[in-house]
Amino acid sequence: MENKSHAFAAGIFVLVVTALVIGLGVWLTRDSGSYQTYELSSRDGVSGLQPQAAVRYKGVSVGKVTHIGFDSQTNGNVLIRIAVSVNAPITPTTFAVLGYQGVTGLAYVLLDDSGESYPPLPPGPSGLPRLPLRNSPFSQLSEQGPAILNQVQEATTRINQLLAEDNQRLLREALANIGQAAGSVNTLSQRLDRTVSQRLDPALAALPPLARDASLALQSLQKAGNQVSTMAADIDQTVQRLNAPDGAMDQASRSAQSLAQAVDRFGTTTLPRMERAADETARAARMVGRAAAGVSDNPQGFLYGPGRGQPGPGETGFTPPLAQPAGQ
Repeated sequence: MENKSHAFAAGIFVLVVTALVIGLGVWLTRDSGSYQTYELSSRDGVSGLQPQAAVRYKGVSVGKVTHIGFDSQTNGNVLIRIAVSVNAPITPTTFAVLGYQGVTGLAYVLLDDSGESYPPLPPGPSGLPRLPLRNSPFSQLSEQGPAILNQVQEATTRINQLLAEDNQRLLREALANIGQAAGSVNTLSQRLDRTVSQRLDPALAALPPLARDASLALQSLQKAGNQVSTMAADIDQTVQRLNAPDGAMDQASRSAQSLAQAVDRFGTTTLPRMERAADETARAARMVGRAAAGVSDNPQGFLYGPGRGQPGPGETGFTPPLAQPAGQ
């Protein structure tokens, strides 16, 4: 009887402890928040996503995955149901992608807002609102994996062709030629060193006197340049004095203007007067000549006057001259 009582007490203790553990688990896992259920439908695979996986909105935890199955509305699609807090800013432009946690391969649902005018999808057969599930970068990478592998294979083939035996032989020959060229360059450099030491050193020794002579020539040129500069300054000053107001150029210009005015006056006034005086002088000279001729022909005119002249043709008393006999 005593053993049965101990067994009964132990059983009751185990039941009580189990109930306490269950109650503690329920109390720790209780969630008093309000959630809205949404559906996601995707043709891509959702490997790594498990029920109770986190749902995050721009990195903030807002819910969890409640169901993963197949979409009865679209054949071949995967249907995911998520419970999202009613406080999450879900809008008609909100979409979902699958995110992955490091190298563990576990996935979660990441919600984001595109900020574009995107109409909401119609609810599914269950009547729950649906959010679009877009391809994640990892899924795009997995889709492009075969193409990347083909490119890697093609690059490997080309590398193998580049490293073929014939190309390796050509590469060895090129390296050998490069070595010969390096040896030739070394020989040429040694010859140049000998040439410099044997022929250029005397020429270099003659350079300091030549440099001194060149320095003296440059000094002479500098002095000549200074003199030319001084002369140019003097000429500039002379030109400025000549061109200054009331200077020589200005006075010469005024003198030329005065001379031009005098010439103009001489041509317009004096010269016509001189021409008239010359005409009158010539007329007077002719009159004096005629008077002198009259005096010479008739000197008695001074005493008796000029008298009556001989009648001319057609006048009374005109006598024509006698004709001269022929032969006289």
